[in-house]
Amino acid sequence: MAAAAPPPAPTPAPEPATSLPETTPLFTRIRLATPSDVPHIHKLIHQMAVFERLTHLFSATESSLSSTLFTSPPFQSFTVLLLEASPTPFLNSTLNPNPFYKPITKLLNLSNPINDPESDTFKTLDGVTVVGFVLFFPNYSTFLGKPGFYVEDLFVRECYRRKGFGRMLLSAVAKQAVKMEYGRVEWVVLDWNVNAIRFYQEMGAEVLNEWRVCRLTGEALQAYGGAD
Repeated sequence: MAAAAPPPAPTPAPEPATSLPETTPLFTRIRLATPSDVPHIHKLIHQMAVFERLTHLFSATESSLSSTLFTSPPFQSFTVLLLEASPTPFLNSTLNPNPFYKPITKLLNLSNPINDPESDTFKTLDGVTVVGFVLFFPNYSTFLGKPGFYVEDLFVRECYRRKGFGRMLLSAVAKQAVKMEYGRVEWVVLDWNVNAIRFYQEMGAEVLNEWRVCRLTGEALQAYGGAD
């Protein structure tokens, strides 16, 4: 009698499907600011003054910003880049048509959605949200024999920090400096802001501890300005 056939091998259990962790898309854009952005710029500067504990020095108004920030073509004098965010892609019709600068767009996938309690306050006419800004202008290095950019202000709103937005803004300035064949980009940082100092050093910036900022302002400036 023939031997019975061996039983069929058991069917392997299907492996559980592996799913990628869910992420939240956030579309970002860096563009040139326009006079219509002044109300948001003013609010950002005030928030920066609060963060830096310097509200006693804050006296800028929307009127003073409007009359001084947009008097020259971009990159020849004071220039402001705004960083905006949107949960949906930016419409082509809303991209800034300014011939001096092509907006930089980037898609981020965040592990958690951002809770922005001031989203309505910082909503633009395009329906997107202002995240932060950088204000800079040309200076000159006699040692290099080249112009450069000096960054006066770099600020990202609190709920958007530690997500790479500050790096994006500073990189935008650096890219423009390289494009214009400028020699360097420089700025100052408060000595107590160790997180910012570490961030800048990680980017490759050199912190010049041997230099000190000197400033004439207020009554001292008026006194020297009127001296013979």
